[in-house]
Amino acid sequence: MNAPGTIAVLTSGGDAPGMNACIRAVTRSALAHGLSVLGSLHGFEGLMDDRFTTLGKNDVSNILQRGGTILHAARSDRVLSPEGRAAAAANRARRGVGGLVAIGGEGTFHGADALAREHGVAVVGVPGTIDNDIWGTDFTIGYDTAVNTALEALDRIRDTAAAHERLFIVEVMGRRAGYIALEAGIGSGAEAILLPETRTDIHSIAETIRRRKAEGRLSSIMVVAEGDDAGNALGIAAELKSREGLDCHVTVLGHVQRGGSPTTSDRVLATKLGWAAVEALLEGSAPCMVGETGGRIVRHPLPCAWERRKELDPILLKLASLLV
Repeated sequence: MNAPGTIAVLTSGGDAPGMNACIRAVTRSALAHGLSVLGSLHGFEGLMDDRFTTLGKNDVSNILQRGGTILHAARSDRVLSPEGRAAAAANRARRGVGGLVAIGGEGTFHGADALAREHGVAVVGVPGTIDNDIWGTDFTIGYDTAVNTALEALDRIRDTAAAHERLFIVEVMGRRAGYIALEAGIGSGAEAILLPETRTDIHSIAETIRRRKAEGRLSSIMVVAEGDDAGNALGIAAELKSREGLDCHVTVLGHVQRGGSPTTSDRVLATKLGWAAVEALLEGSAPCMVGETGGRIVRHPLPCAWERRKELDPILLKLASLLV
C-alpha cells in the first residue's frame, strides 16, 4: 500500500505499565518512515471529539520508564454506537489520518474492528492490558509488571502472616481472567489460588488450612482473583468465618497493580509491538492485531481477541494444588 502519511495512536480502556513505551515505539518507528504522528487524547474519545496532540521525537523522550499513559486512557461507550464511530471516522478523514494504532484490551479491539468494518479505517490493535487475556500473544503489555507488583506485595504479607500465625486472603485484579492470581500465587507459594476459570470449593480450602495447622504450619495465604465464582476476598472471608469458623485477614491490592515503572520485559515487549504495528500499517495488513508468540511477531484478525479463548497454563493449574 501507499504510506499513510499520518498515523494516529491511542490508548484505551484500563491503563497498563508499558503503554508509554509502546507510544514511543509507534511514534519513532513512524517518524523513521517519514510519517507524521498524532496522539488521540483519552482513547477513542479524542478521536470522536477531534482532540489530538502532535507527537515528535522529543514528545516521547523520557517516557519509556513511566507508568500510565501520556495520552490518557478512557473506556468509551460512544465508540460502540454508530454515531460515535461516524464522528471518529469523520475526524480521522479531516486530519488526514491514514492509519490508526489502538493500544488496549478486548474492548479496544471491538471498537477498532467496528471502525475498520464500517468506515474502512486501517487500524492495528496492540494488546495492552494487565489481565493477559488476549488470544494470539503469549503476553500482553503490562502483565509482567502487574504480576510482579502483586508478587512483591504477597511476599511482604507472607512475613506478617508468619509473624502472627494468621490466614490472609489477598485479592488481585482479574474479573474474567486469573493469570495474575495464578502466577503470583505460584510465585509466592500461596496455599490456595482462586480463579474465575475454576470452581471454588470453600469447604475444601478450609480443610487444607486445617490440615496445614495440624502439620504445624500455622500461617497461610490465599490469592483470589476479583472475579472468582465464590465472590471477592471479603465475601470469601465471610464464608470461611460463618461456614468453617476460620478467621481471615483481607488485603485488596486494587489499582496499585496498574501503576509503577514497567519491568524490562514489558518495556521490550511494548517496543517490539509498537514497531510491529507501524510495519503492519505500512505493509497493508490492517485491520489486524499484532502479538508475540514463541519469540515471533505475529498478526491475527482483530475478532480473534474475543472469539478465541486464551487458556491458563495447565501445568501451573496442576502445580497450584500439588505443591500446597
